[in-house]
Amino acid sequence: MTMRRRKFLKSSAATLGAWTLGGTAPYYFMRNIAKAAEGDTIKVGILHSLSGTIAIIETSLHNAELLAIEEINAKGGVLGKKIQPIVEDPQSVVQVFAEKAKKLLLEDKVAAVLGCYTSASRQSVLPIFEQYNGVLLYPTLYEAQECSKNCFYTGAVPNQQLDDFVPWIINTLKRKKFYMVGSNYIYPKETNREVKALLEKHGGQNVGEEYAPLGHTEFSTIINNISGSGAEVVFSDLVGDSIVAFYKQFKQFGFTADDLPICTPITTEQEIAAMGPENAEGHYTSFNYFQSVDSPENKSFVERYKAKYGKDAVTNAVMEAAYFQTYFLAHAIEKVKSTEADALIYEGLPGQEFQAPQGKVKIDEQNHHTWLWARIGKANPQGQFDVVWKSENWIRPQPWVPYLYPDKTCNFTDQRVKERLSKPWSVEKNRSGTINL
Repeated sequence: MTMRRRKFLKSSAATLGAWTLGGTAPYYFMRNIAKAAEGDTIKVGILHSLSGTIAIIETSLHNAELLAIEEINAKGGVLGKKIQPIVEDPQSVVQVFAEKAKKLLLEDKVAAVLGCYTSASRQSVLPIFEQYNGVLLYPTLYEAQECSKNCFYTGAVPNQQLDDFVPWIINTLKRKKFYMVGSNYIYPKETNREVKALLEKHGGQNVGEEYAPLGHTEFSTIINNISGSGAEVVFSDLVGDSIVAFYKQFKQFGFTADDLPICTPITTEQEIAAMGPENAEGHYTSFNYFQSVDSPENKSFVERYKAKYGKDAVTNAVMEAAYFQTYFLAHAIEKVKSTEADALIYEGLPGQEFQAPQGKVKIDEQNHHTWLWARIGKANPQGQFDVVWKSENWIRPQPWVPYLYPDKTCNFTDQRVKERLSKPWSVEKNRSGTINL
């Protein structure tokens, strides 16, 4: 042990001397070597609800990340060390997400956190990651209008889900009159604002808009309102247990997909399994991934997932992002040979690519969001989706919706940032999306 320590210190001193004499190294590099060498494992936080109203979907994200960690560890781990998942259950409560995030960063000292589902939970933890310079990988589709240097967004943003979906509904389904129903929090309200802008652009019409409390399961009044509105399509961004209740009651009221289709950017195979395929048949979802994607990578992924979690387990778009973001993190740590936050944020994670079940995906170097594919699926009697439309190529993410915020940008490769990579520094993100140094 003493000889190895002397050899390490001698090598480090020689490297430092070379940089001092003529080379340039990021300020954090020398302390990174020591940090990456600490302990026998690399701790990674897993922050998804395993109880409460959102557990119906978040449990699958948790499962996918554990599957990826198991696979990575079976191949030797990262930097010769096993990844150790530190699991916390925030119980579908926004405030608990913040408490658990702080614990993971300050007490458990994890290298990064894989976590959150709702936008409310993400926004509750972001100030903590920014204050303590932690790394969050967030796998859920969301409403965009956000950039944080400390967060890597691996789920879809509106230009990867809505921009093709809304005109497809209008032009292919010939349905122009939309009735919007969502859960009462950030994501549904912002998403519906984007949908209304697209309706105006493509000749559609908003004939109604209602929101139910998170976890709400009684929809008779809303369905009656829909029935009398003249709507030709229901656009739903309900989440969690509310999805299951709404679809069931919608069918009980006598509506079929032929009469009044539900179109949604958030209902997955997971919720269909919970409600029963007969309640979702014929309705539509826009996502980057479905379990039915016909590729060797996806077939292998589905087989491995079912082998671990049971033959009746289903995969879905959000958990697929949770799966591949775990690989993003592992490959980033390998790349920079460090678990130091700035190393991962500016060197390790940007530009990472992975051959995911949906197709090749990549973290955009400028905005920390992910290049993804777009697909529209029609729910079938088996509880799966038949893909009825897909993009010709992967789509670059636009964190600021251009038809709502034409002057907003997000660029973490700004030259001012590059010039200061060799010095202690911090970046503070303000709500306008700009970077202050």
